[in-house]
Amino acid sequence: MIARYQKRISGSLLDRIDIHITVPRVEFEKLAGDRLGEPSSVIRKRVERAREIQRERFKNTNLQVNADMGPAEVRQFCELDDAGRQLMRAAMKQMNMSARAFHRILKLARTIADLAESERLETHHLAEAVQYRARGQE
Repeated sequence: MIARYQKRISGSLLDRIDIHITVPRVEFEKLAGDRLGEPSSVIRKRVERAREIQRERFKNTNLQVNADMGPAEVRQFCELDDAGRQLMRAAMKQMNMSARAFHRILKLARTIADLAESERLETHHLAEAVQYRARGQE
């Protein structure tokens, strides 16, 4: 049923959505268990730190956050190493990705790296961003 609904949404509209995730039904044991998740205050601090990193990165530009980057800024701030290039080449081919989707994945990967306080865009940041993109295209 979900796949049928997704087929009705235009590809160009889906292309503008950065993160596609499937949220499975939560089982009773997990809801009723004693294990607590990460507190919101900890997550908030991590997000605030990532935003601070972005403000510092873009302090001499008209940009404020990674989502504001255009292709030139993506090239400048989302530099790929050889492994990252190979991953993105394979993802583009396998997922039949547009240029817009390619840039959105790189911006999302840059945000994931910022949340991890990583200066470099690592392959695992790219892989996570590609994973979020791929789920919406199943």
